[in-house]
Amino acid sequence: MKKKKWLSMLVVALVSIFLLLPIAMTFIYSISRSWTDIVPKGITGAYYKELFTSTDFIMAVGRTLILCIVPIVVMTVVILLALYNVLIYHPKLEKYLQILCMIPYAIQGVILSVSILSLYTGAPLFLSNRIFMLNGAYCIVILPYMYQGIRNSMNAVNMPMLLEAAEILGSSKLLAFFKVIIPNILSGITTSALLSFGIIFGDYVLINNIVGNSFSNVQIYLYWQMRTSSTKGSAVFMIIFLVTLMITGLVLFFKNKEASQKVEV
Repeated sequence: MKKKKWLSMLVVALVSIFLLLPIAMTFIYSISRSWTDIVPKGITGAYYKELFTSTDFIMAVGRTLILCIVPIVVMTVVILLALYNVLIYHPKLEKYLQILCMIPYAIQGVILSVSILSLYTGAPLFLSNRIFMLNGAYCIVILPYMYQGIRNSMNAVNMPMLLEAAEILGSSKLLAFFKVIIPNILSGITTSALLSFGIIFGDYVLINNIVGNSFSNVQIYLYWQMRTSSTKGSAVFMIIFLVTLMITGLVLFFKNKEASQKVEV
């Protein structure tokens, strides 16, 4: 038993080193003055300081946050209302709603961006606006993740039963949905939103194809920095990695919290 335990620990350690070594090397490169030999020459934090004082980088982060928040808010509202209507009033239509929401899994970013540009370029009013197209594309991309997370949370709390209990106490179904159901599934909504945030935050294909450099996010900024300075580009990559790591940690935290709540119930 002890031999098997040590063997499994050794395998885990080797895999961890294999996965973490490129990230560690990238970080060392991002704080080195130059690295043309076996070991880097000099350590500096000038690239990080330059990034956090750069207006272009701060604006890129701000644009990325806007592009993350708007589609997530829109899809949260749409999915909550759609699921409320289907699960309470038309439960037989749920399977069709699920099929529609799962379709974006099969759509690649290049295909989606080309299709949107072909359909809406030259359209009247705001439909031809590239930022509007991009937000619409992100709504499609995050749809399966938002739907699945919110739907699982509603199943976990047994939404129809809670609404019936609220009606017995004199509340309407809609009021009970906002005052009883949503607070109980808030951790599921948060988890879905964080997953969607990570997907949009790491996107390069859609924003590059639809708006190009006119509304660059951190991924576009990283691309241009890599073309001018690989060391500074490594610093940008490390910042993106830390943000992604933080999002992953939050997702795991809320998933564990939701799981513990289910066990208590």
